[in-house]
Amino acid sequence: MKRPFLLFLAIGCISVFPLAAQRVSDNANGDALIWTPSPESKPRINGPLVYGCRPGKPFLYRIPCQGERPLRFTVKNLPSGLQLDPVKGIISGITPEKGEYDLIITAENSKGKDKRKLRIVAGDKLALTPPMGWNHWYAHYDRITDSLVREAADKIISSGMADVGYQYVNIDDGWANAPKNKDTMRTGSLRDQNGNILPNYYFPDMKGLTDYIHSLGLKAGIYTSPGPLTCGGFAGSYQHEEQDARQFADWGFDFLKYDWCSYFEIAGKDTSPETFKKPYRLMGNILKSLDRDVVFNLCQYGMANVWEWGAEVGGHCWRTSGDLGFELDRIFDVAVNNAKHRHYSKPGEWNDPDYIQIGWIGNAHKMGMPEHTLMQPAMQYAYMSLWCLMAAPLIYSGDMSKLDAFTLNVLCNPEVIEVNQDILGECGQVISETQNTFIMFKHLSDGSVAVGLFNRGKNEEEMSVDWPKLGISGKYAVRDLWHQKNLGFYKEAFTARVPPQGVVMVRISKKKIKND
Repeated sequence: MKRPFLLFLAIGCISVFPLAAQRVSDNANGDALIWTPSPESKPRINGPLVYGCRPGKPFLYRIPCQGERPLRFTVKNLPSGLQLDPVKGIISGITPEKGEYDLIITAENSKGKDKRKLRIVAGDKLALTPPMGWNHWYAHYDRITDSLVREAADKIISSGMADVGYQYVNIDDGWANAPKNKDTMRTGSLRDQNGNILPNYYFPDMKGLTDYIHSLGLKAGIYTSPGPLTCGGFAGSYQHEEQDARQFADWGFDFLKYDWCSYFEIAGKDTSPETFKKPYRLMGNILKSLDRDVVFNLCQYGMANVWEWGAEVGGHCWRTSGDLGFELDRIFDVAVNNAKHRHYSKPGEWNDPDYIQIGWIGNAHKMGMPEHTLMQPAMQYAYMSLWCLMAAPLIYSGDMSKLDAFTLNVLCNPEVIEVNQDILGECGQVISETQNTFIMFKHLSDGSVAVGLFNRGKNEEEMSVDWPKLGISGKYAVRDLWHQKNLGFYKEAFTARVPPQGVVMVRISKKKIKND
């Protein structure tokens, strides 16, 4: 992007408001603009307002909070069985009996303090807001190691990603042994004499790895397939489903990605819906019986309209399309198609259009080493905006060792993420579309609406959203979420100049949301 764009607002006449942004020039991002303001020194508690868990299971929650360290945390109404580390801001223990527990969290430092409510819902549902975290695949493919995973966990903390809600550290394909592989250190017996799945040389201590991740207040994820082999040719879980699930739980994993891969060999030519449901229902039932909470991610690329039955088989999120790494130039189309399934998205049940791939990523066509994304800065803002408006899982899949200021600014805007984590769990709907533009909006739990004006064309576009299309009328406050700026009160419509392949994302409410 060559220059800041100008925002135009419509109330009878059009006013011009230049928006300040920090300009960053480096070899990777070119002449890019950082829109997200730097966090203030005083505390700001982020994260969801609701957290789902199952009674009697291990509980772990790191309070997402920005602000100058050291911070001191207190929690009122903490139920029996849970304890708080007041320095790290980590709540841990055993989930209490079924019920709802309303906590009041306070974070304080020398610059001030902040309070926020959190409702713990001990019941039968997990992932009441979309999962947030990191997955190694598009950065490291089958080159993943224990040390790279630990490095990613450390970086989630040190970069500030955890302070806005990222919590899962997920291993994808490549951790198990393979019958053959170009790297002989990844080959060997797939299972021991008792049938237990074996990690390869690069993962010498799975329990030690998850213990380390948990010590940071983060959660750990793992990957397998219902087929005999994974997509990368490593050991799958076919005919060892329960044994593997219990092994994953014993190791301490909190998230399972279950990838169709070689299960097509088992399914054969049978394309009935039940064929696609069967392996996921089997694993879903097993996961419910475990002694720990495990979020279940169905990865089968949208076959048999998985959004219609993913929750039925125990899934918490499910891929709605193919690997996005092969079509990063089509994020607008992918999002519009994903939004068509919006009625199947709700708390604990999420449509997943694949990972956030910005920063340093490997070429998916050749499983390459990480290189800086070719995606223009404006499109990166649009990408993140779309995923937040759609209540999609926010799983970043890039090289954590090469995080730069621009990438973090896209990933870590708390006001944009708040739209994703809203407790209504609504997926945005497209209310206007032309060849080059579309508008997506969603209702939020406080009565406001979030709106994204998207321009997929190559030229700047003036775009307007009329209040009747949002189901509102009268005078409303408009806030620019990326710049965290109140723009004033407007009647009837909002108009903006949207950069090529970019976005303007706002929150519209009856009252001014926050003082600048």
